[in-house]
Amino acid sequence: MRGVVMYAPGDVRVEERAEPTIVEPTDAILRTAATCVCGSDLWPWRGIEDVTGPSPMGHEYVGVVEEVGSAVRGLVPGQFVVGSFFASDGTCEICRAGYQSRCVNAVPMGAIGTQAERVRVPLADGTLVATPDVPPQDLVPSLLAASDVLGTGWFAAVAAQAGPGRTIAVVGDGAVGLCGVLAARQLGAERIIVMSRHADRQALARELGATDVVAERGDEGVAHVKDLTDGLGAHGVVEAVGTQESMMQAIRSTRPGGYVGYVGVSHGVSLPGGELFFSGVHLHGGPAPVRRFLPDLIDRIWQREIDPGRVFDLTVPLADAAEAYRAMDERRAIKALLTV
Repeated sequence: MRGVVMYAPGDVRVEERAEPTIVEPTDAILRTAATCVCGSDLWPWRGIEDVTGPSPMGHEYVGVVEEVGSAVRGLVPGQFVVGSFFASDGTCEICRAGYQSRCVNAVPMGAIGTQAERVRVPLADGTLVATPDVPPQDLVPSLLAASDVLGTGWFAAVAAQAGPGRTIAVVGDGAVGLCGVLAARQLGAERIIVMSRHADRQALARELGATDVVAERGDEGVAHVKDLTDGLGAHGVVEAVGTQESMMQAIRSTRPGGYVGYVGVSHGVSLPGGELFFSGVHLHGGPAPVRRFLPDLIDRIWQREIDPGRVFDLTVPLADAAEAYRAMDERRAIKALLTV
C-alpha cells in the first residue's frame, strides 16, 4: 500500500509500505477514507523535532473497517469509523475518568502512521466510534476533523470553562484554535476573542462564532484583551500553539480565578513560578482525550449542527502529500486533507 514517510526535515515521500495485518486480537484494520496533515506534523518537517530515519506519518483518520481481531466485540467489517490520535483500551481507570489519551496502555497512532491507504488500529473497541451509517461524502471532512483538531479544540474549550455568560479568548488561529472558537460557541460562551493576524483566518473565526479579533501579540495582545474585558482579562483562554510566547500570552490574558486550556504541543515552554503563583489562574490541558468527546461530536456533525470540516482549505490526493506539507508550512493552507 502507499503511505507517507518522512526521511528528514522537508523530505516527505509517498512510497510503498507493508500492508497492515492483525497483530493483537484487539486490533482492527481500516481502509482509510481520508486523512490529513496536522500542525504538529510540521515540527519535524521544520527540523524542530528530530527525525530518526524514515518515519511513517499521520495520526488523524476516518475509514471503513475491513478486518477485526478475534477479541474485538463492538465493531464489524463494513462500518465507517472515526478514531482518536491515541489508541486506548477504554477500560483502565484513567480511561474511565475520561482521559483516554493517557490510557495506561495508550498507543500513539502517529507511531503507526495514518497517512496511508490502510491502517492498523490497536485497542479498536476502545478507540474507534462508528457513525450511524456510511456518511455522505460532504460529511467526511468534518468527521475527519473530529479525529483530532475538533476534539482537541473542544477539550481546550472545556478546560477553559467555556459556557454561558463567559468570555473566552483563543490564542492561535490554526485548525485547533478555530475549532476552539467553534467549541466555545457551541458550549454557550457569550463572547469569544480570537487572537489572529491573518485576515482569512479572522474571517473564518468570525463565521465559526468569534465576536472579537485581537491582531496584536505578546504584551500588546494581552493589553487589548484586558481593554475588551474591563481590565480583568478573559474568564478562560484556549492556548493552541505551544510556544513560550503563546503560553504566557494565554496566562496573562486570563483573569484571576480564570482557566487556561492548553493543547498546543509544548516546545521550549518554561513557566515563571512567581508570576504563575500570583496569577491565580487554573491550568489544565495536554494531549486531548478526543475519544471522550467523539460520540457527541459525531452526533452534532451527523445532525449538521456543526461543520468543522471548514478548517480544511486544501484537498490533495495522498500522492501529493509533500505539497500539503509545504502549503501548511508556508501558511498557504490552514489544514490540508489527503484523499485516499
